[in-house]
Amino acid sequence: MSLYLLQLLGVSVVINGILFVIAFGRKSDKLTDASYALSFMTLAVLAFAASQQAGYNVILLLMVLLWALRIGSFLLYRVLHDGRDRRFDAMRNNFWKFGKFWLGQAVTVWVLMLPYMMSMRTSGDWNWLALSGVVLWAAGFIIEGIADVQKYEFTHRPSRSGHWIDSGVWRYSRHPNYFGEILVWIGVYLFALPGLSTVGMLVGAISPLFISALLLFVSGIPPLEQSAEKRWGRDPGYQAYKKRTSILIPWPPRSRND
Repeated sequence: MSLYLLQLLGVSVVINGILFVIAFGRKSDKLTDASYALSFMTLAVLAFAASQQAGYNVILLLMVLLWALRIGSFLLYRVLHDGRDRRFDAMRNNFWKFGKFWLGQAVTVWVLMLPYMMSMRTSGDWNWLALSGVVLWAAGFIIEGIADVQKYEFTHRPSRSGHWIDSGVWRYSRHPNYFGEILVWIGVYLFALPGLSTVGMLVGAISPLFISALLLFVSGIPPLEQSAEKRWGRDPGYQAYKKRTSILIPWPPRSRND
């Protein structure tokens, strides 16, 4: 099992290493955005090919592939339309900073795929955990997709330029896309549980815990909240939106009197 996981880690590092060299040489963000989804899809297909390929494994494969195709196509469309991804402005021309990002991406993909890869070595049975996993995955998939589209359309309206998004699902959460992302990986983990050993359950739990910690405390919410505060911190309207709106879990806005 350990050799199997290390081999797939090597695949992820090689994919991202090759694409990093090309992306850095061309100073382009197109490969950077597309490579994230490509890494997930590659590991998913390779692990599935080595599995029993039972119906349970097929469902798990589809869960990852559909999510990766959705987020990959969205990111690629966005960068093709906008010309660049501003997230990489501070590192695109620095070999070591950019390379560190790509290495981190390779490891992140592998960590998130841990329950998937281990579960593919067996074939789990349908039970209430697997069913709840599908439900949570579907909810996260839908919420994240809607949030991404709504924010993209909002930010490209000239009339809304320079304003924060507070409509659609963003009326109920300041970061609904991250909530959806977390739900997706909790769902994958729960679905994979019937095919995991006790040790596998513990190791696989790293996946949803890792993405939750990453988005809540590191590269997700903190920098976006800081950026928003810098842009609109003195705007009473933004402070009111911030006060009444949940930071992550979609929830009815607080009343003005709360």
